[in-house]
Amino acid sequence: MTNDDINQKVDRDKIIIQTSVIGILANILLAVFKAFAGIMSNSIAVTLDAVNNLSDALSSVITIIGNKLGSKAPDKNHPLGYGRIEYLSAMIVAGIVLYAGITSIIESVKKIINPATPEYTSITLLILAVAIIVKLVLGAYVKKRGEIANSGALIASGADATFDAVLSLSVLLSALLYIFTGISLEAYVGVIISAVIIKAGIDMMIETLNDILGKRADPKTTAHLKELLTEEPQVRGAYDIFITNYGPDKNYASVHLELPDVMTVEEVDELTRKLQEEVYQEMGITLIGVGVYSYNTKNDEAGKIHNTVMETVMNHEWVLQLHGFFVEVDKKQMRFDVVMSFDIDWDEGRDILQKEVNELYPDYEVQIVSDIDISD
Repeated sequence: MTNDDINQKVDRDKIIIQTSVIGILANILLAVFKAFAGIMSNSIAVTLDAVNNLSDALSSVITIIGNKLGSKAPDKNHPLGYGRIEYLSAMIVAGIVLYAGITSIIESVKKIINPATPEYTSITLLILAVAIIVKLVLGAYVKKRGEIANSGALIASGADATFDAVLSLSVLLSALLYIFTGISLEAYVGVIISAVIIKAGIDMMIETLNDILGKRADPKTTAHLKELLTEEPQVRGAYDIFITNYGPDKNYASVHLELPDVMTVEEVDELTRKLQEEVYQEMGITLIGVGVYSYNTKNDEAGKIHNTVMETVMNHEWVLQLHGFFVEVDKKQMRFDVVMSFDIDWDEGRDILQKEVNELYPDYEVQIVSDIDISD
């Protein structure tokens, strides 16, 4: 790890912790004032709004803990570091949010069944109005800081804070509606708030599960990586890109490069090291594995066979890509990889292609490898 990497990591941790602390203090103050206003006005909607702020504060505490644990240096048992702990902390946050939403909706339904008359005061209304402004400012600030630190947790917290302002606005409007018309909708507003909290918890849990299980790499990232790799004149194509993540800003990748059959091992080694450096400097991705496909440059007959096989194989809708094609005319051998969609069983698809290519070239030994559609 270079000095620049260390400084960047320190700056990221500093931003996350400072922003989270500000969020914690702001949400605790809002929770206290809203809880006071809710109790004084006998309003379930205002009280649940306070609970929402308290869960936000607790979420920020867990985010800080997760960030500190995830920043531990790699060791023998965890050579790629502890970055994924941040995903586990996000899962805990999602659980807290979900629990807060479920308990809130239970209390709201109780208030609908056994309604209580709210008693709003000017202080209650003032607290709600100030809370809306504070949440809007806090949301914009946290989101901006999250984008600077490339922290999904902070970006999500910023968006959540902005949406909390909308919820507080709905509580304020329901209070004004009751004051001017005598119509009490605050228990129903409580249900809406609870439903929003539950949905947020479920969305957070799904997103975090996707990070833990492993998901398809961002298409823009893979496209940029392919573009960077194929800028070298020797590289005809970059395939089988696999990007794995071990926490925020900790991405590792492997790839197969299609290179001419006249390159020496020395030349391939030099090219590989150059590309690894360029990819890391440009994208912050550590290229840990570079495999090689060779393509024919010495035989015109090989080119004709390639075109025929390509046309036959790509005639199937479930075939997404053919690459790594190489044919040895003298030995009567050919090999290539096929990326198939999830619409067909891969063994079945390979058997179909094997039969078709064997019918075209019965004298050849044909080796087909079915690849997984892991990146765009």
